[in-house]
Amino acid sequence: MGNEQIPQLPSTAATPHGPAAQETSFAGTAHRRLLDRIGDLWALLTDRPISLYAASVLRIGYGLLYLVFLLREFPHRDEIWGPGSPWTPALAQQLFDQTGWNSILILSDSRAYFELCYVTALVTSALFMLGWRTRAMSVLFAVVVASFHARSIFMTDGGDNLILLMALYLVLTACGRRWSLDARRERLKTARAGNAPASVGRSYAQQLRAARITLTTVVHNCGILVIAAQVCFLYGSAGLYKIQGPTWGGGTALHYALNLELFQPWPALSHLVDEYPMVIAIAGYVTVLLQVAFPFVLFGRLKYPVLTVLLGMHIGIAVLLGLPLFSGAMIVADAVFLPDRFYAFLPHLWRRAARRTGMRRRAPGRPAGSGTVPPQAKACLPGNSCDVPVR
Repeated sequence: MGNEQIPQLPSTAATPHGPAAQETSFAGTAHRRLLDRIGDLWALLTDRPISLYAASVLRIGYGLLYLVFLLREFPHRDEIWGPGSPWTPALAQQLFDQTGWNSILILSDSRAYFELCYVTALVTSALFMLGWRTRAMSVLFAVVVASFHARSIFMTDGGDNLILLMALYLVLTACGRRWSLDARRERLKTARAGNAPASVGRSYAQQLRAARITLTTVVHNCGILVIAAQVCFLYGSAGLYKIQGPTWGGGTALHYALNLELFQPWPALSHLVDEYPMVIAIAGYVTVLLQVAFPFVLFGRLKYPVLTVLLGMHIGIAVLLGLPLFSGAMIVADAVFLPDRFYAFLPHLWRRAARRTGMRRRAPGRPAGSGTVPPQAKACLPGNSCDVPVR
């Protein structure tokens, strides 16, 4: 009995509090992860502007697209937007009173005023595409697109709606920092001031400059994220809307679309494609699948083949259904999902291709007696005079 060891009971201080401590640990880990995610999101918004090349591609694409659109409709401008339109300025004003829209085109019924507005729209689209004073041009471009869209809202299609949205979103972005006249002017200014001594400003001036840069970065990043979300919502809603109809589920939707006279720019081509019902059904199913899955494949490499297939789909819509404006607007919008390293590599690829093409073109036309080829001496063969060179 005296040698018996008294069994030691487990610590009463640790046992009751074990689950509580574990829950506290889990809560602390979740709290740290949440703070890390918030910090990463804040760094994404404030550290540096994202997708500057993509924003420039959107600027160039939509500026060029709207410029071509206005030039294409130049012979019909009066019937669509001018004083001679069936949708008169009075009717447009009645609609504006109900919807809250407005347009600079109805400020006057004068034909000279309309022609001035049309020329201004052409110049604005061109300057916005080139990136000249992009901040001001982006605002003016948004006003132009909104005014022309609202003036004859019943004579436009889905392409105009998307261009209007993107024109408003691009006002928030720094879309002139790459591939623009503003970027070229900034590079020249930096090169001229490269040897000049850096001026030390006052502390509050530096703080104001830093605050302005941060605010511009945040607004730009938010604008890019809104554009990406808009495109995802567009694809997702279109795919979900399609699967509700029996024609898309049955694989016959494209068959009916190809046989509408309103969407037959080349009837023979539409009838030729319509002769392959299996291909049409597969194309319809792939379209719905890609549109529904589009928002979920953007965070991996799977987005590249998806974007490639969508590019082919939009080209087919432009050719077969005669909707080039809508297809062009969608193709440009898809460019926001390509990273900057992709666009930064394009000039190197272009220069490499140009060098290869230049070498191949210069080789056949190399002049005789060039600096790299030594002069050739005259050769004599038996039976030939040495005065006559052998060629």
